[in-house]
Amino acid sequence: SLVHRVRRVTVPKLPLKAYEDLKAFKLFFADVGLLTCMVRLDAKVILEGNSLFEEFKGALTEQYVLQQLKTMQGIDTYYWTNDRGNAEIDFLLDFGTDVIPLEVKAETNLHAKSLKTYREKFQPILAVRTSLADYKCEDGLLNMPLYALETLEAEIKEKNS
Repeated sequence: SLVHRVRRVTVPKLPLKAYEDLKAFKLFFADVGLLTCMVRLDAKVILEGNSLFEEFKGALTEQYVLQQLKTMQGIDTYYWTNDRGNAEIDFLLDFGTDVIPLEVKAETNLHAKSLKTYREKFQPILAVRTSLADYKCEDGLLNMPLYALETLEAEIKEKNS
């Protein structure tokens, strides 16, 4: 398949599939390279950090994260928005026993208003934020560098045991 459909859930409760909004979804390509080709983003723009690239960096980073998540077995991926549409969690991960929110940041800026809103409302046992910042875990929030996403499944299992 060339694209992956990530459905919105209305309530972040298990099983997430039961709370799918069948009318709302995001599409992701199977590969970051396909996305950059489709939008005709020259490699020089990415490598040079061109200011024209600023607006698209978040979408490209979310694409990368989903690509990493798709390599993990037994994890279903969704996203969540509140009723007003002013808060969004990039990915909700259904591990079968827990729902883990995952917020994606393209830089080292860790300000995540939507994740704060989500955590206050639903109080997940663990929340994950991935970015260019260093690894850090405190108060139920795991900050994980983008390059370390392949270890996410093991990290979550370790935190939940």
